[in-house]
Amino acid sequence: MINQVGQIMLYVNDQEAVLKFWTEKLGFSIISEADNGQGMRSIQIAPSKESGTSIVLQNKKIVQEMEPKLNLGTPSLIFYTDNLEALYQEYQDKNITVGDMVTIPGGKVFNFADCEENYFAVMEKINENE
Repeated sequence: MINQVGQIMLYVNDQEAVLKFWTEKLGFSIISEADNGQGMRSIQIAPSKESGTSIVLQNKKIVQEMEPKLNLGTPSLIFYTDNLEALYQEYQDKNITVGDMVTIPGGKVFNFADCEENYFAVMEKINENE
């Protein structure tokens, strides 16, 4: 039985630029790095070192050469925050591309793009006990 999502693979063209985006602009931490010395480098990042799920940045070109049939598309990710309005303003202040803040049945949400124009969403986590 699966009991947790461990890692999400994010295949990127420029690992250094994407790493800089996630760590410097979004404040993610580097959890680990591995390099086989032949171009296969993976960088594990997460919102904090205590996060249960992490993102692993993989070199899209190298992975494509190793596994030509692998789907290298960007996964649809939704992140949670406790203060959506503050985060929205912070991302705008950091010149991160953001979409409009909208209300959906689950609450408020907005999307943002990384430096390779991959889009992700952020949603305000509503306390279900209230």
